[in-house]
Amino acid sequence: MYRFLRLLLREMLTKQGRFRMRFHLIRNLPGQSGYVIRKKVISKQFGSVGKDIKIEVGIKINNIDKMIIGDGVILGVDNFYQAGGGIEIGDETCFGPRSSVWSQNHKFEDPEVAVYKQGYDFRKVVIRKRVWIGANVFIMPGAELGDGCIVSAGAVVGAKKFPPYSILAGNPARFIGKREKKEEPETPAN
Repeated sequence: MYRFLRLLLREMLTKQGRFRMRFHLIRNLPGQSGYVIRKKVISKQFGSVGKDIKIEVGIKINNIDKMIIGDGVILGVDNFYQAGGGIEIGDETCFGPRSSVWSQNHKFEDPEVAVYKQGYDFRKVVIRKRVWIGANVFIMPGAELGDGCIVSAGAVVGAKKFPPYSILAGNPARFIGKREKKEEPETPAN
């Protein structure tokens, strides 16, 4: 018991340790009060954060200080963000449940050395404005999604740059269509 208390005290003496403890306690608070508390506590930790964001229950974030969040972003239920290489999320982007964004990955070049001992590769992920990420999407390090993209549920988005208004689906995610504005019908002149 004494050893546990010493470890707990050591954690609480660091800024990151104190944040992790608070984060763990509030990440699953239900209802409106949960939204308010998560926004108040978590927002201060981002590298940059816009206004009117919504942080759903069950969220997990590593390296939160390397995330840049725009206005009106919705971070979805049970999302996981691994932001070691940086994650930038544009205005009015929303994430479906259980989606993940990773900007770092293990190195694995040397088969004679355990993967966890080889360090990490860091590649920034950029998600532009008004992007909709469906449920269970995995976005890999180095991906870039243009304005207005839609990523279908269950897609795995690799380290590619996708143009604005693309509709993506599959594993690996591939372009399946493009969102376009509908033209207004012409009204007859009187």
